[in-house]
Amino acid sequence: MTANNVLDNIDPRKLGELLQQAREKCGMTQADAAKVIDAARTTMVAIEKGRRRLKATELIKLARAYGRSVSDFVRPRPVVQPFEVQFRRLQSSQAEEAQITPVIQRLEELCRNYLELEEIMQAPLPRNYPQDYEVKNMPIEPAAESIAIAERQRLGLGDGPIPLLRDIFEQGVGLRIFYLKMPAKYSEIYIYNEQLGGCMAINANHPEERCRWSLAHGYLHFLAHRYKAVIDLEISQYKRMPESEQLAEAFAKYFLMPTSGLLKRYNDVYSVQQGKFTPTNLFTLAHYYGVSVQALVYRLEEMELLPSGTWERLRDRGLKVRKVQQELGLEEIPKRIDMAPIHYQHLAIEAFDQALITEGRFADFLDVDRLLARRIAEKLREYSSGMTEETTDIDLRQLQE
Repeated sequence: MTANNVLDNIDPRKLGELLQQAREKCGMTQADAAKVIDAARTTMVAIEKGRRRLKATELIKLARAYGRSVSDFVRPRPVVQPFEVQFRRLQSSQAEEAQITPVIQRLEELCRNYLELEEIMQAPLPRNYPQDYEVKNMPIEPAAESIAIAERQRLGLGDGPIPLLRDIFEQGVGLRIFYLKMPAKYSEIYIYNEQLGGCMAINANHPEERCRWSLAHGYLHFLAHRYKAVIDLEISQYKRMPESEQLAEAFAKYFLMPTSGLLKRYNDVYSVQQGKFTPTNLFTLAHYYGVSVQALVYRLEEMELLPSGTWERLRDRGLKVRKVQQELGLEEIPKRIDMAPIHYQHLAIEAFDQALITEGRFADFLDVDRLLARRIAEKLREYSSGMTEETTDIDLRQLQE
């Protein structure tokens, strides 16, 4: 089949939408694009609206100009409206926006890939979404705690630690969560799209305690500010924290360290220590809940279980958190370092195993080169029954060694 035959079988409106999105992403105007194919701007307008069919030679030129492959436009895939993120709240410079914009675009591409895999495998991501929580005119602290309690009950989490937080949000709620490398000042990106649902990118460069806090923080945006796209900064970056951020921060502490469970655990330790609560107990308890020592100290101070200013006094005495953790034998909290959700990985592996996608596309989905994709495929073929329990435990990153 020739390239012209392929274009004849593609809906020109969908192709036009994809071309428009690609053009806008690389900052070109319709007039710029028209020059690429030696046509008038009105011709480009007609192409993007699907009123004028594109020639194969024109598609090749436009794809090259947009930095894309022709297959990006001609293979069957869902059309997703571009993410719209407001930078107003960040008060960011153009240079800072330029740093985070590629991350937003990467998240958008990965979410589109996710939807494409679901359609290929006819396996839509189950959604266990609650209704939006109404927080208007409610005091921040009581609102945050009530939502945290309600969500823990809804998800059957009790009042103890949540060791597999990312998995619960991905598989138990149905959020699309990707761990992407970002500049240090950014913690997470939250976006909601009716087609895709809740989507999050977490800064993969941060330690696991910070990633878990960012997950809980972003989850509040999903629960209470669902339709508002948010790019969150490290707390120290805010000059004046908006109420929505105050609510998200309060929710994170109540969700990760619920009052009832934390109080019980503290009292157990206090009793065993015969009325003492030592730095060793503090570090052990922080590790137990999967939070930073600083976050736990502030939480215990709020509950009046530790004197106000405890963290500052520990810091002023030259406390080295990682060093003490190592001395106590407290290993770093295990982190799922994979970029994509487990369900996304399984869909990609199954689609390739069933020859529903090419090796190149398989590599694109898993964000690896073709050589590594081939090694992953060979590893999978060792298991005659397809996706066996043993197959699902493969650490894809180890295959690079």
